[in-house]
Amino acid sequence: MDKIIVNGGNPLYGEVEIGGAKNAVLPIMTASILTPGIYTLNRVPNLRDTRTMANLLEIIGAKVTYEKGTMVIDSNSCNNPTAPYDLVKTMRASFYVLGPFMGRFQHAEVSLPGGCAWGPRPVDLHLKAIEALGGTVSLESGNIVADGQLKGADISFDISSVGATGNALMASAKADGISTISIASKEPEITSLAEFLIKMGADITGLDSDKLTVVGNPNLKGDFEFDIIPDRIEAGTFLIAVALCGGEVTLTNVNPNHLNIVLSKLSEVGVKLDIGEDTITVKAPKKINSVNITTAPYPGFPTDLQAQWMAMMSKCDGSAVIIDEIYRDRFTHIAELSRLGANITLEDNVAVVTGVNKLKGAPVMSTDIRASASLILSSLAAEEKSEISRVYHIDRGYENIEEKFRNLGADMYRISK
Repeated sequence: MDKIIVNGGNPLYGEVEIGGAKNAVLPIMTASILTPGIYTLNRVPNLRDTRTMANLLEIIGAKVTYEKGTMVIDSNSCNNPTAPYDLVKTMRASFYVLGPFMGRFQHAEVSLPGGCAWGPRPVDLHLKAIEALGGTVSLESGNIVADGQLKGADISFDISSVGATGNALMASAKADGISTISIASKEPEITSLAEFLIKMGADITGLDSDKLTVVGNPNLKGDFEFDIIPDRIEAGTFLIAVALCGGEVTLTNVNPNHLNIVLSKLSEVGVKLDIGEDTITVKAPKKINSVNITTAPYPGFPTDLQAQWMAMMSKCDGSAVIIDEIYRDRFTHIAELSRLGANITLEDNVAVVTGVNKLKGAPVMSTDIRASASLILSSLAAEEKSEISRVYHIDRGYENIEEKFRNLGADMYRISK
């Protein structure tokens, strides 16, 4: 099993290119199932999760090729609306096939999902959307089985859900009639999915709002090219890394508009920012001010940067309160950060981080994608050597992370067993 070795203490300098957004490309890959065609996706990151999704598409009958960031999906031969447990258990985003299966085949067999090791993330909102559109849903041997010709309907979620909004959008795109999705997710990745569906010929209004209206179109068209948006979570991770480790770095191929709350909070930390149209230059502060955060649906502070923010606050001047209102039990990284010398207490979903002068290298273990990122950031800022194990988690969400940090002056490398 691979490990990442980090000899910490080096400030970061240079330029880093941000890749395409994992959380945008995965639902778009499944959307290619909706109607036969050949789809060329640009800026696709080479990640464990994108490879898993490509394998799933091939099981469904698609042909997938990938070279230098360009993925071509030929969905003309898709004929098997099944997502088996062996793949779905490794990645929750596999559940995104539910909406496209129902739109194209009026039938779906999708295993209940797995993924990161923390917390319950139920799929009941996804199923509620399918049932509202007229589908029948049952549980058989651990699989969700859905059937039915979908018709336009009003879908209202109890809470905002990125995954459920994505599935509802894709299912509604070919449903007969008009659908509205209320309390919809406003994340940029959902807007990007809607823009992909619009390019197919779907009629979707209300983008960037919490109410989407979809006029179903049974005659969607394929055969086009689409660019994946930049990964705001990868960008945020590098911004926080510079603030924590010191130095000055320019991020390229980034969308600053997707990071407004993060940039605002970093300014409070004391970071100097020079923001361009698709670049951000970040200069570390002399001291890290303590800044509280509470995670919230977009445009609030993203839960996917909570662990990284905690890593930075471990060296803040004072104490910071971190509250996760999205995934209230997403704190498995605290025990590992503490091994590096962080001073963190947790009660329910509220963590209090008291800054320390120094972090010390230690062997630590990843528990999920973003926890992995927090351990890398803390190890980069720590004195002496750290060993980070179970780094297959980091490979699900970050492409060539050790190479990108090495190019900025970090002393880190991967060893394989």
